[in-house]
Amino acid sequence: MQETTCCFFGHRTINETEDLKTKLTDSIEKLITYKNVDTFLFGSKSRFDSLCLELVTRIKEKYPHVKRIYVRAEFPFISDNYLAYLLKFYDDTYYPDKILGAGRASYVERNYEMVNNSKYCIAYYDETYTPTTRKSGTKITLDYAIKKGREIALFP
Repeated sequence: MQETTCCFFGHRTINETEDLKTKLTDSIEKLITYKNVDTFLFGSKSRFDSLCLELVTRIKEKYPHVKRIYVRAEFPFISDNYLAYLLKFYDDTYYPDKILGAGRASYVERNYEMVNNSKYCIAYYDETYTPTTRKSGTKITLDYAIKKGREIALFP
């Protein structure tokens, strides 16, 4: 676990409001200024992830030492062109070796990787967005982060 790392996870669809953006921005800045967080881990495939990336990118103007790292759940090997594309948005990217061959569970395994490497989590979980036909990846990850004793800021 990294003492100065925070990960984000949440639903693909969120109720995006100015109030949510303000509260997320405040939470992120407090982690940077009071907890010395300097590394943020991001997944993909959700509006929550992309919103948090936008906010951290904006905050990075004020705190340029902050790193944005994209943890891939797909594409264990990427071309130089794709890497260059990703580095327009992130400071680094990697694919966790242990999720090779995970198949449909690769996103949950990737989220576990992010939780395992973070002391802090910022999550968006709303039961109204939880699917009824399958388990919610967000709920599975939230339960895992709680079990691992992570400090969690839960939204909405």
